[in-house]
Amino acid sequence: MREEPASDAEVADLVPAPPKPAETAGDAARRLEDDRVAEASSDADDASEAPADDAAEIDAAETDAAPSGAPHAVSESEPALALELRGVVKTYRGEPAVAGIDLSVPAGSFYGLVGPNGAGKTTTLSMISGLLRADRGEIRVFGEDARANPRAAKRLMGVLPDRMRTFDRLSGRQLLHYVGSLRGLSARSARERANELAEAFDLAPALGRAVSDYSTGMTKKLMLACAMIHAPRLLVLDEPFESVDPISSQKLLDVLRTYVAGGGTVILSGHSMSLIERMCSRISVLVTGQVLAEGTVDEVRGEMTLEQRFIDLSGSGTEGGGLEWLHTSSA
Repeated sequence: MREEPASDAEVADLVPAPPKPAETAGDAARRLEDDRVAEASSDADDASEAPADDAAEIDAAETDAAPSGAPHAVSESEPALALELRGVVKTYRGEPAVAGIDLSVPAGSFYGLVGPNGAGKTTTLSMISGLLRADRGEIRVFGEDARANPRAAKRLMGVLPDRMRTFDRLSGRQLLHYVGSLRGLSARSARERANELAEAFDLAPALGRAVSDYSTGMTKKLMLACAMIHAPRLLVLDEPFESVDPISSQKLLDVLRTYVAGGGTVILSGHSMSLIERMCSRISVLVTGQVLAEGTVDEVRGEMTLEQRFIDLSGSGTEGGGLEWLHTSSA
């Protein structure tokens, strides 16, 4: 086996220090050895006197640096919040799409973001995932400042965006392997996880086909598999159940519940109030870029159904005014 050449630092350690004036080479070698012993002893003393807080920080850094093959379980030493938004603002041509919202998503929870069309749900999720930059405000992902350290925040997330642009000339298997490699997985791990996710989402028979031949529902399941392949700690899902049939929806729900039970966190948007009620532990109702209600499902809906409460908060009436001409005969 060919040996790698020693680095400059290693070479420096192997070469004795030059002798001092009136000092033989043997004396110089002994002096160098004595210096090394003294330095090692000093380092040991410093380590024994290190504060407990420093040791804890070292342990935490090593834990964060360790690769993870499963959703990261929440420990007492980590932030209790998976996601935190404070005063987040986004405007388009002077019109506020998101008007200074605050959100707190507990780690290990299913969090639902509901609201009428144009309420700012997609804009909010896009800012969380880093697809859009907030004009003002603070976004933290497990304590990481998404503006100051976006790469660190993005490593913790898996994202299913609203508009599913992807490399649809690849096969499903190739796309999963490609995303896995981008996320730092080995070829073997990417292959194994791709196969497991394909089985979980009933995509195994279609993995060899080009993604461009997939139906909308199949594409959504594949993109969700891509979002999960690196075992992120937070999933950001924009309407994951749209265009998915009821049987597939149940499969997706089972996979997401297993993910949350293993320590993962999910924030998602959706319009199906019955599905939100079944799966979410906390929800926010977003209307015209503002959070009008936030809490557990029971706290938000009160004595109403969630759908009735949603209609009440959004100010949408149930009566259809006008259009009388639709009730007249065209004879």
